Amino acid sequence: MPIKTCVLVGSLREGSYNRRLAEGLMHLPESREHEFAFADIGSLPLYSEEQDNDPPPSVVALRELVKGSDSLLFVTPEYNRSIPGVLKNALDHGSRPWGQSVWAGKPSAVIGTSIGQIGTALAQSHLRMVLAYLDVPLMDQPEAYIQWKDGLVSEDHTIAESSRDFLTGWMRAFFTFIERHQDV
Repeated sequence: MPIKTCVLVGSLREGSYNRRLAEGLMHLPESREHEFAFADIGSLPLYSEEQDNDPPPSVVALRELVKGSDSLLFVTPEYNRSIPGVLKNALDHGSRPWGQSVWAGKPSAVIGTSIGQIGTALAQSHLRMVLAYLDVPLMDQPEAYIQWKDGLVSEDHTIAESSRDFLTGWMRAFFTFIERHQDV
């Protein structure tokens, strides 16, 4: 049975390296039997508690997408040694109103890429802290801090041979984690 995964990319930039990485992961042979849907986090207004009882349509759409998904895949860049504000804003919207978080219990994984040598290690660390607070079960191993280099993911979403085996194994571990979590 296909696993439905909500993909949250923390970059809104056209041609985003992280969006390209997410698309590459979705096109790996192990991923093709599953379903992926990108969350539109760029259309969300800045979070305000005043909207909790009457959220805008973009917030309702995010919440419904997450509720209808079996798992979450966070693909984040690193901005100033942390997660992008747009991703934190999406997490805040999905966690409210209090007691009605759509994130809780959804098996998840975190990955990201950057041109820096440590990839997105610090952003992932910060994101993991937020997700732990939101009661999001996270795949701990293997970790993936990917340094972006030209050719890592081609225009047709093919991952470079030098990284394909590692990322294939990472996705395989993610699907195993999800399946194990669904059996609980």
